[in-house]
Amino acid sequence: MVLCKNLTTFRGSCFSFGLLTACSLNGFLYAYSLSTIIKTTMNLYMSMQKPMTKTSVKALCRLVELLKAIEHMFYRRSMVVADSVTHITQHLQYQALHSISVAKKRVISDKKYSEQRLDVLSALVLAENTLNGPSTKQRRLIVSLALSVGTQMKTFKDEELLPLQLVLKKLDLISELTERVRAQCDCCFLYWHRAVFPIYLDDVYENAVDSARLHYMFSALRDCVPAMMHARHLESYEVLLECYDKEIMELLNEHLLDKLCKEIEKDLRLSVHTHLKLDDRNPFRVGMKDLAHFFFLNPIRFFNRFIDIKAYVTHYLDKTFYNLTTVALHDWATYSEMRNLATQRYGLSMTEAHLPSQTLEQGLDVLEIMRNIHVFVSRYLYNLNNQIFVERTSNNKHLNTINIRHIANSIRTHGTGIMNTTVNFTYQFLRKKFYIFSQFMYDEHIKSRLIKDIRFFREVKDQNDHKYPFERADKFNRGIRKLGIAPDGQSYLDQFRQLISQIGNAMGYVRMIRSGGLHCCSSAIRFVPDLEDIVNFEELVKEEGLSEETQKAARQLDSVLSDLTRNFAEGTEYFKMLVDVFAPEFRSPKNMHLRNFYIIVPPLTLNFVEHSISCKEKLNKKNKSGAAFTDDGFAMGVAYILKLLDQYQEFDSLHWFQSVREKYVKEIRAVAKQQNVQSTNQDEKLLQTMNLTHKRLEVCLQEFELLYFSLSSARIFFRADKTAAEENQEKKEKEEESVKASNGDLPNSTPADPVVK
Repeated sequence: MVLCKNLTTFRGSCFSFGLLTACSLNGFLYAYSLSTIIKTTMNLYMSMQKPMTKTSVKALCRLVELLKAIEHMFYRRSMVVADSVTHITQHLQYQALHSISVAKKRVISDKKYSEQRLDVLSALVLAENTLNGPSTKQRRLIVSLALSVGTQMKTFKDEELLPLQLVLKKLDLISELTERVRAQCDCCFLYWHRAVFPIYLDDVYENAVDSARLHYMFSALRDCVPAMMHARHLESYEVLLECYDKEIMELLNEHLLDKLCKEIEKDLRLSVHTHLKLDDRNPFRVGMKDLAHFFFLNPIRFFNRFIDIKAYVTHYLDKTFYNLTTVALHDWATYSEMRNLATQRYGLSMTEAHLPSQTLEQGLDVLEIMRNIHVFVSRYLYNLNNQIFVERTSNNKHLNTINIRHIANSIRTHGTGIMNTTVNFTYQFLRKKFYIFSQFMYDEHIKSRLIKDIRFFREVKDQNDHKYPFERADKFNRGIRKLGIAPDGQSYLDQFRQLISQIGNAMGYVRMIRSGGLHCCSSAIRFVPDLEDIVNFEELVKEEGLSEETQKAARQLDSVLSDLTRNFAEGTEYFKMLVDVFAPEFRSPKNMHLRNFYIIVPPLTLNFVEHSISCKEKLNKKNKSGAAFTDDGFAMGVAYILKLLDQYQEFDSLHWFQSVREKYVKEIRAVAKQQNVQSTNQDEKLLQTMNLTHKRLEVCLQEFELLYFSLSSARIFFRADKTAAEENQEKKEKEEESVKASNGDLPNSTPADPVVK
């Protein structure tokens, strides 16, 4: 019974070893066949310079996947293979020893002695001794050499030699199974056939159900790395690896990840907006792709990273929903619904935006204005006194407005850091506008006229009581039309006025940003009882011996209170920054042509008043296209440019607004006198004409007075009471006082000026 059981066990083990041997050999042979087919086909297409069809590319990529699948199967079953290889090797060695022992007996049984027969016998004994041990490479080489001698003199019959050779081949293969499988499954040749990768990715995207095969393809692409590390045509192989990595990732992003992100976003949007009745989404008519299969993939290893498709799409949706919510906060509910739908349908773990709530008075967002400031300054009009921007024209029945509360709410949403970013965008915008400004002032026609006007004023100023003649400015305003008119009927001076108004609107926007920032800080800090005596919460928490988390929270609270107090107390002088950054260039000798600007201001004011009256008259008409009641951006722009050129004194020396007032007062009195004379003649038509003339003159005078007041107010922002030299002197005095204070000489010095202090 025991003998029968042992015999049965031996036969079972022999059968299992035979089966394992056959499976291993078949797997290796399949890998060899696939590798040969892939290499031969691709290299033939390349050498013959013939295009490969998409069907062929897809089939070859499938073969590559199968090749790597065989390798992965061996890797996954490496424990079973390693455990079985020893037994298979012993079984093959047993078969070889049995064949050799039969041949050895045949040699011994022959009684004829010869040296050749002795060598054959010695070779067979050596082969037997070598096979009785581990199947190393050296031992197998010795067995092969010994049998090459031992097979002479017909020691083996033909039907014995072939099975022995087959057993030894199997022994070689089984002993080096892992290395040979790795060599046959090596896909480093794909480096020269990277052009097939985009087509493969498109196919994977179209057939999302079978998306798990991506792992095999990236495993094949990784096989290119060891060969690239031996590159010698570059200083370092890392450059080649970096280029390869970048190329593959760009292709992956373009042909799979980005398309997947956009398709998921589109699906979520259409699902949320089903009430709008958009495109037909019936899956029985238009088909349906279940892209959720991509999100069940394990992360794909490539170089030193793991490509997690689920995390990539989640991050894209989080970023997109957050950015779009900040631009249009009223859509927060829509994007929240899309987040929930992404979690339910695709299993994505979305992050909540946690944006501050929006007020009913949010208005136009600061971020949107900042990105499109060139559009904003041309479409909105600034009011200096109320600090409000009014839309110039709109297709709707209402005009949008922007005031300090809107800006403060927007800053509260985005944080105070957006204020500096906005000023930086404004600086970039002003640089472009000042380039156009310089080109206009450098034009020969404009420059020659301005030089003539400056020379004329110097010659006649004593005769005109140092006042610039109104007629001269009016002549310039009308004469510039001879240089040409734009298709919309505007002269060069009209376009120059619009340029200055846009510069002034930008400065008005900067002023509103600062006011909005102070308003936001004051709203946030109103809960602090005493700004002069703010307790240190961190110290109080430490005294009470509370937890580390509480101390960290208290430290954060102290930091926030400190920032709010500093911002509320100081603010930032953005106007001074924008003056200091441009003034040196404006006042440099190479920009001498800009020094003529002050003499063009009188014609500009005339042009502005005519435009302003025309806009206000349109308010009473049925067609209100082009109507407006305020445009203080012009006054802000003129005041800013005069400050940059340090020409307040030169402009004041013209006494321009006094000259205008005298001219209109004189004409109004003359018309009033004529009215008194004509009232006795009872000529109604003439009286109506005079009344209209009187009214027009009063309107013009009123507009000039309003412009004068606006310009005077705007000059206050830029400290028009001091010249550049006086400001530099004041700056030096401040620096000297600070040096004295640091040296301890302040008590012995004279008391500082209260303004400076």
